[in-house]
Amino acid sequence: MQDNVKFSATLAIDEAVRSRRQAGEEVLHLGFGEAGLPVLPELVDVLATSGERNSYGPVVGSFEARAAAAGWFTRRGVATQPDQIVLAPGSKPLLFGLLAAIEGDVVLPRPAWVSYAAQAALLKRQVVWVPVPKESGGLPDPGLLEEALQLAKASGARPAVMVLTVPDNPTGTVALPEHLEAVCAIAERHGLWVICDQIYAELCHYGTAPSAVTYLPERTVITSGLSKSLALGGWRIGYMRTPDGDWGRRLRQDLTAVASEVWSCLAAPMQAVATYVLGDPSLITDHINNSRRLHARVASAVHAELVRAGCRCRAPEAGFYLYPDFGPVGPALRARGITTSNELATELLERHGVAVLTGTAFGDPAPLLIARVATSLLYGSTAEERWAALKADDPSDLPWVAHALAKLRRELRALTEVRD
Repeated sequence: MQDNVKFSATLAIDEAVRSRRQAGEEVLHLGFGEAGLPVLPELVDVLATSGERNSYGPVVGSFEARAAAAGWFTRRGVATQPDQIVLAPGSKPLLFGLLAAIEGDVVLPRPAWVSYAAQAALLKRQVVWVPVPKESGGLPDPGLLEEALQLAKASGARPAVMVLTVPDNPTGTVALPEHLEAVCAIAERHGLWVICDQIYAELCHYGTAPSAVTYLPERTVITSGLSKSLALGGWRIGYMRTPDGDWGRRLRQDLTAVASEVWSCLAAPMQAVATYVLGDPSLITDHINNSRRLHARVASAVHAELVRAGCRCRAPEAGFYLYPDFGPVGPALRARGITTSNELATELLERHGVAVLTGTAFGDPAPLLIARVATSLLYGSTAEERWAALKADDPSDLPWVAHALAKLRRELRALTEVRD
């Protein structure tokens, strides 16, 4: 295996926290992007009643599940036919399959979700990093992208596909439509294909997220799944919309060939769940609305604590992530011997019992004192607590959420206070 491919940083931090908690330590878990909510009982019923479906199915998914996904996209303004859909055991395999099916190097915003660059490395593809604009993450700064592509080509790279995350992980922001349009125009001029990861699109705190398919329909693939909107990460349900036309058909054919040798098909009971969920019954849409409200309120509360401690941090706009820059409190950190984001994350975990992910996991240079904070595991440690958080008018008033926020405030103060 390549030296630059390591165990997933998100899974590693989760295992580290589990180990410390089993040893009796109190750890505030802000390092793992699990949606942190209980499963709707009705979805458990769907899964139970389809448990006897143990046969292999079509690699791309059953017609019923693909038709449901096509309708889901169409109701959101993206006209789609069932044959444009591919289902898989999670969106991560779909992303890897797409990168495998599209020859050439990969253009990524910096910072970007941890697995994009790792998957490119597994496929021996170069990564062309382009910083995100100051307003939001998830896409390259359109003012820097053109030059970055020219320099990459001049150095021998073959940029062929650009991955966008709208809304974004790690910054928890939503790209501006004008930025997305400009990036798509540049992609078209350079013959790039666009993978638009929209797994957080249902969790915009206010309004909706733009999509690259609006500006580059013939070259845009949309990936999504149910792990974030419905907290079904462990059920591994992903789906993808490919473009209409000849290229889309060729891509589906190539991706299906990859899938046939890697995951065969999405498990039949999970396809039954997908068919039900993607039909948008009111039970599901109401649950997602409540989840969205909870994510927004707790993320905003954590954002307030970070800003109070002196961090520079974009306000949350979707999902449950924040990407604070501790640079403004650099003098206090340097007085403690903290000069890199890795040292910052280590200090927070080992001395303060707060788990975050280092900014280097997302492609940012180590000297930047940046971390990614996930707020979704603050809702409670039991299903009962999580249901209460989901129904609360102000989840910050719940004892366990208030306790977590107080611990965060206390530990941030201890970390950032200036020593005499």
